[in-house]
Amino acid sequence: MRNIFILPALLLVPLVQIHAAEPTKPAAQSKPNIIFVLFDDLGYGQPQSYREKSALRTPNLDKLATQGMRFTDAHTAAAVCTPTRYGVLTGRYPSRIGQFGVLTTFSKPIIPPGRTTVASLLKQQGYATACIGKWHLGMDWVEEKPGNEKEVPIGAKMTGGPNALGFDLFYGFTHARNIGTIIEQDRVVAHVEPEENQPAMLKKAVEWLDQRKAGEPFFLYLPLGIPHEPIVPSAEFAGKSGAKDLVKNDPKYGDWLLQGDAMLGRIMDALERNKLADNTLIIATSDNGAEHRAYEPLRDSKRSIYEGGHRVPFIARWPGKVKPGSVNDHTICLNDLIATASEIVGARIPDDAGEDSVSLIPELSGAATSGTREATVHQSAAGDLAIRQGPWKLIFQKNGSRQLYNLQTDLSETKDVIAENAEVVKKLTTLMQSYIANGRSTSGAAQKNDFDLSISGGNKGNQKKKEKKEGASLKSETERAREMAQAADASFD
Repeated sequence: MRNIFILPALLLVPLVQIHAAEPTKPAAQSKPNIIFVLFDDLGYGQPQSYREKSALRTPNLDKLATQGMRFTDAHTAAAVCTPTRYGVLTGRYPSRIGQFGVLTTFSKPIIPPGRTTVASLLKQQGYATACIGKWHLGMDWVEEKPGNEKEVPIGAKMTGGPNALGFDLFYGFTHARNIGTIIEQDRVVAHVEPEENQPAMLKKAVEWLDQRKAGEPFFLYLPLGIPHEPIVPSAEFAGKSGAKDLVKNDPKYGDWLLQGDAMLGRIMDALERNKLADNTLIIATSDNGAEHRAYEPLRDSKRSIYEGGHRVPFIARWPGKVKPGSVNDHTICLNDLIATASEIVGARIPDDAGEDSVSLIPELSGAATSGTREATVHQSAAGDLAIRQGPWKLIFQKNGSRQLYNLQTDLSETKDVIAENAEVVKKLTTLMQSYIANGRSTSGAAQKNDFDLSISGGNKGNQKKKEKKEGASLKSETERAREMAQAADASFD
């Protein structure tokens, strides 16, 4: 047997973008703590607070919704794990670095040490920072490819991980395929059975919270491994959910999600026990849509450019700041965490950071009468892009085709209305082109992308060695879905 430790994932908070390098003086009152809990593959319609007839049990998520604000139009920047996490920590669209798919155990880091992250920004403001859970953003192993994809030997060292990006503490694992290898700080410290991983993460997270003191602000990023595969609920939760026939007809799926929800509950309990809850902003959300099956009324699921791939639950509780039981229908993005954090602490973000992050403070406070985002960009695992503004969503498929949907009247994206809305298409295309050309979607000095993006028939960076074939037929929806399913089975993302 192997040692067990448990860790919940941090909830997400979007940020307002402010530019300048020097931190401002801290406010006289105690700075608020921030916890960002990131569920893995939690679909929009899975919590009962989002879909009352859901068969899945999520009592702590639902409780959080009654205590805080539930967002109905929250989105990830990507439809799979790695690129979404890049956006969460940097506030930058992952398409700007060409990251559409997921990394593996031995993938190199995709966030360079010099780039400002949520953690480094808050650490500079005196925050204790911790990342506990699934990293999935790459790291440099001192010994090239020690062990194998599923198990790296104890003692193996790495650099370029969370500690290089502003986190005082890292305790976690690389990704789902390597769930049995536990890393602490810069080295592998234990091997555990798959079902022991999440309890180990929770244990470490609760221990860390128990060491926090009032007046000493902290940031906890808690990326859970639930309800992502492997579906390995602990004995404590086996058979307890009563949910069946979900995701590959696996009756354990409901138990697995119930365990993840209980982890969130334990984090909330730790805040209460340590008298930290009243000064803590806690966000619970997901890194992309549900696996294999969309939940009505959304179209498609994880990996897809359609709503089921990137529209996610997003719940924020902040006593005294966020109205309990409130619902917000404005469009937000998980990228918004860094801008939100910067406004909370009064720090300024340099021009070369948080390029696509907008503060959520006006949304959380209820001051925003209309959405705070000009527009939001999405991407699929296949390399498709989309831009959303108001009710309109324009999709630029990698194969060159385009689609336009009015989400106000057609949330399920069943009717492509591109033919009758030429002016809308022109406006959104121009806006998307400006976002690409400027290297940012917010105000500030223009930046350079690290990838040659294109919306005129694919991403140039992926096509430099491929000749375009004139008159090539476009792939059908069925063919594209089959390709995505095959990629999913191969990557275990």
